[in-house]
Amino acid sequence: MIKNLEIQQCIQLLGKNYIARLGYIYGSTPHVIPITYFHDAEEKCIISYSSEGHKLDAMRRFDSVSLQVDEITDVHHWQSVLVQGRFQELKGSTAKKYLHKFAEGVQRIIEDHDGDAKFISDFSSRIFGKEAPVVFIIRINAINGKERTGK
Repeated sequence: MIKNLEIQQCIQLLGKNYIARLGYIYGSTPHVIPITYFHDAEEKCIISYSSEGHKLDAMRRFDSVSLQVDEITDVHHWQSVLVQGRFQELKGSTAKKYLHKFAEGVQRIIEDHDGDAKFISDFSSRIFGKEAPVVFIIRINAINGKERTGK
């Protein structure tokens, strides 16, 4: 049976995961790619970062984006949440503040669920390396979700 998730269930699914698929438009073509993210429930936004390139160019031109998070046990047991929102690039001290929130949040999720955060040092070195990443948020406009529980 497939049914809609309540908003609180959607927020819970967003909050306990850190890998999602980001959807954006480049030219007239939709693109979907995996990203690492952190859901900031207090500010009702998604925090992420990227190096310069195709994805950022596209989102700067057309700021309407989507983000999908799934938990799939099997074909008959899954949950999926779709976020629709607006890309917003951050600069200066604001970017640093959100990047810090992102790094701490993702580390907490990894430690809570996987118990193994060995790759955090590599992950952090990429974030805080020579070239600063571009930090961005997705201001959430809408959230909806579905789940399947059984045949």
